[in-house]
Parts: sequence; C-alpha cells; structure tokens
Amino acid sequence: MKHPKQNKRAPQTHPRALAVPSYHRILVKHGLIEKTLSIPDAYEVFLKVGADPEIQKLRRKVERGNKIKHVPALYLATAMALQGMTKQELEALKLRIEEKRV
Repeated sequence: MKHPKQNKRAPQTHPRALAVPSYHRILVKHGLIEKTLSIPDAYEVFLKVGADPEIQKLRRKVERGNKIKHVPALYLATAMALQGMTKQELEALKLRIEEKRV
C-alpha cells in the first residue's frame, strides 16, 4: 500500500548547504579557505580579501561596469573580481592574506 503524502513531497536540499553564507562559499570556491573553516573566521578572511588592493581595483572595474550600488553587490563584486583572477594571482592573494593573519 502506497502512502500518497510521501510520494508528493518535493526533494529537500541539504539544510547545511543553505546555512553557509555566500562569502564562505565564494572563498571556498576560489580555494582561499578550507570548507571546514568556521563562519566567523571565514568572514574575517573575506574582510581581508576585500581590503586587498588588487581586489579593490578589480571590484571597482566590476562596479563601474554593472552600476552595482546595493549591499549584496559587495559579495557579488568580490566574487566577480576573484573569478577574473588567474591561479597565480589567487595564490599570491592567498599568501598576502596568510601574512596578515599572522
């Protein structure tokens, strides 16, 4: 005997994936932090990434091009700036961030 309520339920996404903030996912995607890093520590790293002169320069280009003005745009512009960087530039950024951490 089938239970109709169970068959009609939509598949649920993983709740833990939804709980991770966008800045954490951005940093993990670009290899700047480990997936297991705590959210407060990840935010601290995100602020350091945002304060980096290279990122600021790239972010300004993105912001000018897209006329981004609202708050979530900071995450989007930073993600776009990171996406535009080469692997060597990302590695150099990672080293600069680690120097600031110590």
